[in-house]
Amino acid sequence: MARKFYNLPPLTGMAVFEAAARHMSFRLAAEELNVTTSAVSRQIKAVEEDIGLPLFNRSARGVALTPSGEALFAVLSQSLARISEAVQREKQGARMARVTLACSHAMATMWLMPRMGRFWKAHPHVVVDHLLSDWQRDYRRADVELRIRYGSGAWPDETAQLLFDEMLYPVCSPGFARKYAKATAEDIPKLPLLHVDWSEPDWTDWEEFLERAGIPHGPLMGGRINNFAMTLQATQDDQGIAVGWHRLVRPLITARRLVRFTDVSMPAPGAYYLTWNRNRTLSEAGRVLKSWLLAEAEQFRSS
Repeated sequence: MARKFYNLPPLTGMAVFEAAARHMSFRLAAEELNVTTSAVSRQIKAVEEDIGLPLFNRSARGVALTPSGEALFAVLSQSLARISEAVQREKQGARMARVTLACSHAMATMWLMPRMGRFWKAHPHVVVDHLLSDWQRDYRRADVELRIRYGSGAWPDETAQLLFDEMLYPVCSPGFARKYAKATAEDIPKLPLLHVDWSEPDWTDWEEFLERAGIPHGPLMGGRINNFAMTLQATQDDQGIAVGWHRLVRPLITARRLVRFTDVSMPAPGAYYLTWNRNRTLSEAGRVLKSWLLAEAEQFRSS
């Protein structure tokens, strides 16, 4: 009856499509839904036949949404988010307000979590669920209300409010700095470098940093780590030089666990923003956390 009234494909197929589009993977969607990959493929094929349009481009390297798939996913994810929101409100009743905040591991470790104690003391009735991920696609989950993101400030269907800008410079351990005390900025490409292999496309790596600084270089050597906090730990252990993000490494520099290496520095091409879906009304808990984060960021900028 619902299908006739709303003229929709079967809702099971739509839910499977949403999971596959969110993960950009039939295999990961199958794992989430506890079905086989072939079952996911069949469901999506049925939806495509029902609406008469391809939703995914399939290739040996994986799948990608077609323009029709992007449009359907945008509307469907928003709708499911609202349904989830309504169900959670009814389940929780007046017992406790809850909000999910997404950010990277680096932001959580170096900036957010050291401050969250103040929020919990000021707002004990609000439960904050933290989604920590370095994959931006995870931020599109239906339960995520607020996101702390680094970039240009322009993301589809999101309202973004500036938290603070950023400055980049090389950092190393005090021992490493003493060992290479005579090195100049032009020597950096020849020294042990620690690279962050991160999925975030806006993250400035050593290649981009050296190009922006006008420092010529050939192929860059050094170890690779896919987590910024772990990279900083390796840096403190004298293993090499890392690109330091001032807002994140400042406590380590203040504690003399890291030091700046040479005097080269530059403004980061992006900044940190608090974002939320412009097509969704924030919950009461979301509004409380949003106001607190913006106030914290304002105080942090002036410190």
